Amino acid sequence: MTLSVIIITKNESAHIAQCIKSVQFADEIIVLDSGSEDNTREIATELGARVAVSPDWPGFGPQKNRVLDMAKMDWVLSVDADERVTPELAQEILNIIASPQHDAYKIARLSWFGDRWIRHCGWWPDYVVRLFRRGQARFSDAAVHEKVLPETSPGVLQNHFLHYPYTSMEVLIDKVNRYSSAAAQMMYEKGRRTSVAGIAGHAFWTFVRIYLIRRGFLDGKEGFILAVTAAAGSFFRYSKLRYMQSGGKPGQS
Repeated sequence: MTLSVIIITKNESAHIAQCIKSVQFADEIIVLDSGSEDNTREIATELGARVAVSPDWPGFGPQKNRVLDMAKMDWVLSVDADERVTPELAQEILNIIASPQHDAYKIARLSWFGDRWIRHCGWWPDYVVRLFRRGQARFSDAAVHEKVLPETSPGVLQNHFLHYPYTSMEVLIDKVNRYSSAAAQMMYEKGRRTSVAGIAGHAFWTFVRIYLIRRGFLDGKEGFILAVTAAAGSFFRYSKLRYMQSGGKPGQS
């Protein structure tokens, strides 16, 4: 059995080299770039990836389906640029596709933030379907928080990705802003509406869920920062939805 690795990128020069080096065991590596202004594409090309450039940005789900359609091998592994495949996970993937019991598999992610691996906050084990037989799964059309939708129930791998989602607080805050705008737009299009009380309630509950129920306090200062940031993301998301109800658009001045 053969394996394609698919990756989407934009301005990922800080991550893409280590990401691609971690998946060199694959038969092909495909990178679909959406207009990087750094040297992401050059790095990927030098490391042997097949690089294509998309003319627009349709959202995460549609973009990942675009790169999926470029894959030619029997199996597909979808990897984000800020993720790494450990040697143990690589060997397990090769073993699995040589004698598969399922057509898709979930893989856990262990994420680094600040000065530690995050073991709580709902961040671990953070299973995501990422390995699947080509033709047996597609990505959802969601603009953010897209998912692989397999045609059959997935199996579960024993080993995990390493995930480095935020290189700084600025990156985290920027992502919260961008994702909250996209999420508000999706909610608005689905007919969701909110009130001022709803904005406050969702933000408060998000903090309680992450810091107390999901025991983020056990992750020290990083757990507190992540809980507050998630609550802020919820506040921004529903505030932008409320603003849209009044005829505005997120990001409109």
